[in-house]
Amino acid sequence: MKFFVAIILGLSFFIPRKQEAVNTNIVTAKETQIKTGADQTELYLPYLKGKRVAMLANQTTIIGNSKTHLVDSLQSLGVNIKKVFGPEHGFRGNASAGVVVKDEVDKATGIPIISLYGKKNKPSKEDLADVDIIIYDLQDVGCRFYTNINALSRLMEACSENDKELLILDRPNPNGYLIDGPILDMKYKSGIGMFPVPMSHGLTVAEFAQMANGEGWLTNKVKCQLKIIKVANYDHDMRYTLPVNPSPNLNTEQAILLYPSTCMFEGTYLNHGRGTYFPFTVMGSPHLKGKYNFSYTPTGIKGMAETPLFMNQVCYGLDLRNYDVELLRKSKKINIQWIMDLYKASPNKEQFFKSELSKEMGVIERLIGSGLFRQQILDGKSEEEIRASWEPGLSQYKEMRKKYTLYP
Repeated sequence: MKFFVAIILGLSFFIPRKQEAVNTNIVTAKETQIKTGADQTELYLPYLKGKRVAMLANQTTIIGNSKTHLVDSLQSLGVNIKKVFGPEHGFRGNASAGVVVKDEVDKATGIPIISLYGKKNKPSKEDLADVDIIIYDLQDVGCRFYTNINALSRLMEACSENDKELLILDRPNPNGYLIDGPILDMKYKSGIGMFPVPMSHGLTVAEFAQMANGEGWLTNKVKCQLKIIKVANYDHDMRYTLPVNPSPNLNTEQAILLYPSTCMFEGTYLNHGRGTYFPFTVMGSPHLKGKYNFSYTPTGIKGMAETPLFMNQVCYGLDLRNYDVELLRKSKKINIQWIMDLYKASPNKEQFFKSELSKEMGVIERLIGSGLFRQQILDGKSEEEIRASWEPGLSQYKEMRKKYTLYP
């Protein structure tokens, strides 16, 4: 078994005063192009030698230009992978959003796969009894309502409770430039919003992990021992195209870059492209006939949306597939004008905020993170007035965030 030879440098990380110090070992590499944490094998393979390893991984957990799965690569290099934990959508990423994922044995490797999106949402003491270190390597998209950071926080808690170290192989945030939206009012805490961050938080997963540790957000304020392999040659303003779709319905770069603005339509009685091959880039309903020229018809698509809202009905609305996303990058703002315009055009306004997620009211509050937004739209408030209500929380978050950033 050949392991790369490397010197692993332990760099100190700023931890605010009056908080318990946590052992955070940050490793960096100097290269000439963006390299994910996983790609920098020379920085962590020696550290894994002789250790029993568990991983939280999915289809985005790849290595190199060949897009080989990291689990497959590490196993072939002799790393002792005892088990893999699977998040929402499953280990290989083929489960639809929100669908319970069962435990299984991976056909390609023979490694047991323990689902954290089924009977339990974090590893048990028994799950971690035969492992020495856990690796987290999931691609995130930088939004509070994307569930990967929830899975990360629970994994951190399990590691802390069982005295295990967590190795995070960091990846770029494709929406890293964007820090916008109201800070989550914790009375709307849910599975689509667990932490007091804005809708688009501008963090990589490693930065979020350090923030969760430093701000005492984990259950009982436990702190997790972290080792981080940073992304090389990356900053938050860089345009980064994901090599693998992060989930079945975020299947294009356009969808990923629109997601911070269009996911809020999950809190409305509009189809937002589920049941098409271009979700999160279109939104509409049969009720908007005559209001918009663009139309599309959602159908059942296995693995994406098998029973979408308004299935087999012609929907009329917005087509953002060719929208210039550079406008979002230049503004550094979530676009809330789209939801304002569609509400104004809707003939059945009393149903507008009835969500397809639960067929009930209340989802928009959990997505936006505020109890004000719905009423602000109903009252015809201007974008400036709505944005003003996000302060001073948003500015305070931006200042707090500086303590935990790993990249310029």
